[in-house]
Amino acid sequence: MKKVMFIASTGGHLDELLQLKDMFKKYDYHLVTEKDKTTEKLKNKYKKKISYLKYGTRSEKVTYLFKFIYNCIFSFLLYIKYRPKYIITTGTHTAVPMCYIGKIFRSKIIYIETFANINEKTLSGKMIYPIADLFIVQWEEMLELYPKAVLGGSIY
Repeated sequence: MKKVMFIASTGGHLDELLQLKDMFKKYDYHLVTEKDKTTEKLKNKYKKKISYLKYGTRSEKVTYLFKFIYNCIFSFLLYIKYRPKYIITTGTHTAVPMCYIGKIFRSKIIYIETFANINEKTLSGKMIYPIADLFIVQWEEMLELYPKAVLGGSIY
């Protein structure tokens, strides 16, 4: 079975990623997200198939930098431990380091731009677009912003 890492930050990005949960059983998968009150319960369902990064938002200027550095280091360790052939993500900042680490080690990067944006690029989309092997948008309008993208339609 191919090794696939699914990674997204909490909230809507994780909700979108979990729409792909039927795919999980087809692969030797590992799920990565941030740990907060809403994601702790996922441990019951995914057991050893889930890992947590530190939760942080860019609005917390001082602590965010330290959490981001920690998450970069932990992402590297997770990557080395699981060695995924593919990394599939719906973003955001949580996923960017993992995608770049994966690219360095020749994993295929599959990025799904969020359903929430119809006319505007996301920051993580801008950062991952240049390295993505497959960049999927959910709205036809987004093809103008990401010309090499593929229209995948709604994930919901």
